[in-house]
Amino acid sequence: MVYIVIAMSFALAGGIVGRIKGSSFFIWFLISGAFPIVGLAAAVLYRYDTDEPQRRCPTCGHLCMIHDALCTRCGSELDFPEESEILPPVAPA
Repeated sequence: MVYIVIAMSFALAGGIVGRIKGSSFFIWFLISGAFPIVGLAAAVLYRYDTDEPQRRCPTCGHLCMIHDALCTRCGSELDFPEESEILPPVAPA
C-alpha cells in the first residue's frame, strides 16, 4: 500500500513536469509511476519543446517545429526552410 502511494505521487509529479515542458502528461505519468525515481528524474532532465527553432507554414501560417515534415494544422508538406525563414525559439510563458 505504501509503495502505491509513493508511485502515484511520483507519477503525478512526473506528469506535471512533463506537461510543463510541453510533452504528454499521460506518458510521463506512466513512466514516472512505473519507475518512480528514475522516471521523475527523466522528466526533469527532458528538454523543453519550446527550445526548438520554429518556422511558419507557407499555406496557413501556423508555427511548426523546424524538423516537422508536415504542417500539424493543415497537413501541407513542408520543405526544409531557408536560413531566413527560421524563427528563434519562444521563451516559455
